[in-house]
Order: sequence, then structure tokens, then C-alpha cells
Amino acid sequence: MTREIMAYDVVVVGAGPAGLSAAIRLKQLKPDLSVCVIEKGSEVGAHLLSGAVFEPRALTELIPDWKEKGAPLNMAVTEDRFLFLSKNKSFELPTPPQMHNKGNYIISLGVLAKWLAAEAEALGVEIYAGFAGAEVLYDDNGAVIGVATGDMGVNKKGEHTAAYQPGIELRAKQTLFAEGCRGSLTKTLFEKFKLRRDCDPQTYGLGIKELWEVPAAQHQPGLCVHTIGWPLDKSTYGGAFLYHAENNIVSIGFVVGLDYQNPHLSPFEEMQRFKTHPAIRETLEGGRRISYGARSLSEGGLQSLPKLSFPGGLLIGDTAGFLNVPKIKGNHAAMKSGMLAAEALVDMFRNGDPSGRECEGYRKKFEESWLKDELHAARNIRPGFRWGLWAGLILSALDTYIFRGNAPWTFKNHADHTLLKLAKDMPQIDYPKPDGVLTFDRLSSVFLSNTNHEEDQPCHLRLIDPTVPIKINLPEYDAPEQRYCPAGVYEIVADEHSEPYLQINAQNCVHCKTCDIKDPTQNIDWVVPQGGGGPNYTGM
Repeated sequence: MTREIMAYDVVVVGAGPAGLSAAIRLKQLKPDLSVCVIEKGSEVGAHLLSGAVFEPRALTELIPDWKEKGAPLNMAVTEDRFLFLSKNKSFELPTPPQMHNKGNYIISLGVLAKWLAAEAEALGVEIYAGFAGAEVLYDDNGAVIGVATGDMGVNKKGEHTAAYQPGIELRAKQTLFAEGCRGSLTKTLFEKFKLRRDCDPQTYGLGIKELWEVPAAQHQPGLCVHTIGWPLDKSTYGGAFLYHAENNIVSIGFVVGLDYQNPHLSPFEEMQRFKTHPAIRETLEGGRRISYGARSLSEGGLQSLPKLSFPGGLLIGDTAGFLNVPKIKGNHAAMKSGMLAAEALVDMFRNGDPSGRECEGYRKKFEESWLKDELHAARNIRPGFRWGLWAGLILSALDTYIFRGNAPWTFKNHADHTLLKLAKDMPQIDYPKPDGVLTFDRLSSVFLSNTNHEEDQPCHLRLIDPTVPIKINLPEYDAPEQRYCPAGVYEIVADEHSEPYLQINAQNCVHCKTCDIKDPTQNIDWVVPQGGGGPNYTGM
């Protein structure tokens, strides 16, 4: 069976805020362009996970009358609090200026994406959910000419079943990659076009989020609380948030920098422990957990941005790394990057057929935008914490209040997987057992993420060398994949009758990409599963 071919002017890979904003802007500026967006989730928004306090600046530029059109920005922020936590106490600190949220909204990113998708379709954009980009297509000169979706109906052995259908080739004059953090196709583009040659390594965080329905007496609509400190040690970067949304719903999230050193650390368990703090427990007690999810974040900022263009395509959104860490916001930046890319592409289309050409105007538009200014001012905050919590706070204050984002230096970033220390050299961490009321285990959490994969399909978590988990990871790092995965995917199995082996429960995968980032030998390659498999983050 041969692949079906569909041709467009522009194909966008990923229906997140960046991809949808780019599609909308393309059709606003040049309505005759044919634009297609593909999304690996079962529906638009299924794989989107964010805090999220949303800054509407880019949305206002894209759709000035969004209020009249009913955009789902319903809960304005009413108050900011910034807390330092010790084990049993909390201390309110001055809220850093980057974290002032007046004029911002507490939202569900998935719900906003569905609204943006409807706006895009009204302009004539074609959107196909449940179709994952599995392969980049190239012409004879090596330029990108689109992507192919994955084959369907292939079993675990790689055999074609009765339900087999080959992937579809979506060919384009220009292709926008908006895959989100650690995009599986974007990784291959980095290698082919050496896009990371002149920038720092990307550094990442893992964000774990739960939605809780809490008693009305404990709900404070519009309140945003951010915390630092306990339960993380002073050498590990991270923090947490509680956002009081509509209808007695509270979003609670915990982010751990994936440059942590102790292989015994479990971000999931740190999140569960965090909820037991008196300052947090008082909000959640008597409530019920209704949803769970996790995803990684590109935290490197300006100095980790790769080359954004290559023959036939562009990188936009979090797949490139447009995230403002001190603001704890990336959605407005992703949208703006998509809009800038669209504007640069329209300039190309107006000057002839752009097939196979490189859209160098995109970088120029970025350099002249408020997005560049914002990321430049924020560039030293995240890497300043490599020296620990107290040094990071001091350096952040110096950068923010004295130099106002214009310090005469730029700190370097580092590759997270290189920083894990040997298990024998680091302290064990004794995590309490879950109580099933406030704290939970991984499997009950994954259940709430509505994660589903067709079981009889090739594993989408590929080991480059199958011997490494037992030969290196287990003896040297005590198999850290068992702890850094927030979904219980990786499990060392051993008994008196057999040698230990790594069991991969791929059906649990919530697509956070942490394994692809943190594995100390970079032995795990995350690729897309078949169809629309993965989580379904309704309302997250």
C-alpha cells in the first residue's frame, strides 16, 4: 500500500498555542494560502498541560476582539502571593515584579486551544487531530517538504495487521514545527541542520499538575500563590503554584528542574509531599482530586534558543524554547513566535514560491519584537540558580532590581543529563506512603489523566542499547528512570529466579518526555505512538 499525498502551502505540526496562532495569522494576512494543522492528541487540547496564568498580550494582537468573541478567559487574577516554605512554616516574601499578574487570567490551556482551533477553522484552516507527525520529508536537495504521519495497524512485532493503514504524506512549501517541549521531529532537525551548534544546551523542568475541587470556604477566586523552598533541598531548582480558578477548582502544580543531581529524587513524590505542608493542606483538605498530568518545560531561555529556520521550515513555540521562566509563562510567548513566523512566511509567499527556501526573515522579526526584549531581560534568572537557592535569589534580585535585566553578563546553561551524580554518593530520600486522600500513587494518578494507548503496537519508548539500563543505570544510578518518570512507565523487575530487567509500561506514558531528557546515557528515544494515543487532559 502506498501513502496518500496531500499538498498544502503550509503544514503546521502541533495544535498548541504556537501552531494555532501561526495558522490564524497566515490566513488573516493571506487568505488564499492553504494551511493544514496536524495534532497528535485525540482532539485539540488533549495533550496540552499548563498552569496556567495567561498573559493576553499576544492574543490581543492576534484577535483584538477576543472578549466579544467569547474567548475562555473568565477568571481574572485578583491577588498574588509568593511564599517561602520551611518544613512546617511559610513566610510571605515580596512578589517579584515578573510574577505580578494584574491583567492576567487563570485559564485551561486546552479549552483556550479549542477556541483558537474554531477561530482557525472559521478562516479556512484544516485541522486533523489524532494524526501524529512521525517522519520529516525531504527533497533531493535536503530541504524539508512536509511530514508523514505514522502507519496505523502495526503490532508489537512490527507486523501489519488486518487494520493496517500507511501514513499520509502532508507536503508543504513551508512546514512549521510546533511540537511543544522536546519535539520528536524537532530533535531530528537539530541534528540534520546543526541548529544547536551556536547556542547553549537546553535545560528543562518537569511540571506535575493536579486539579482539585475544594470546599467553597477554602476557595478564593483569582488568587495566585507561588512557593519556593520545601520540600526540595537548597541545591535543587524548583517551585510550586496554586491557582484558584472558576467553580471551586484549584490548580496545583509542582516544577522540578531536571538538572537535579540526586538520582534518588522523585519529582512525583516531591509533589505529593508538597501537598502535606500546612499552608497547602489547608486549601485542599476536604476536597477531591479530579485530574492529573505532567509535562516537561524548556527553561533555557534566550541563550538556549536554536537556529529557528532551515530550508523548508521553521521552529515555533516551546519546541524552540520560547518560555519566560521568571514569569512562569510561555503561552503568550509561543503565540507571539507563531505570529512572527507567519508574518515572515507571508512576506516570502508574496515574493514568489518559497518551496525549499529558508525563511531567514523570521529571526529578524524576532530580534525586533517585544518577545526578544522580554527573553533578554529574563535570561539570567534560571541559570543563576545553578549555585543553589540562596545564591539564585540574590543573583535574581541583583539582575532584576539593580541591572533591570541588562546585566553585562549572560550565564551559561548546561545539559541536564550530565549532572546526575552516582547513587552511592548521594543521600537516600525517604518518601512517605500515599494516604489516598491527600497524597496518591502513580497508577491512580495516571488513571485520572485519561491516558490510553493501543497495547498491541510497537513501543514508542525506544532503547538505543537495550543493555544499558541493567549494565549502567541500575548499578551506577540505582535505575533513576523508576523515579524521574511521573507515570510509572519504567520498572526494574527481578526475583530469585531471574536476572533483573527493565520493564517498559508504555501504555502509562503521559508524553512528558522526561525520560528522553534526563536519562544519564541518553539511551531513551521518545517517538510518537500510533494514532491519538496518550493522555486526554480534559479541562487541564
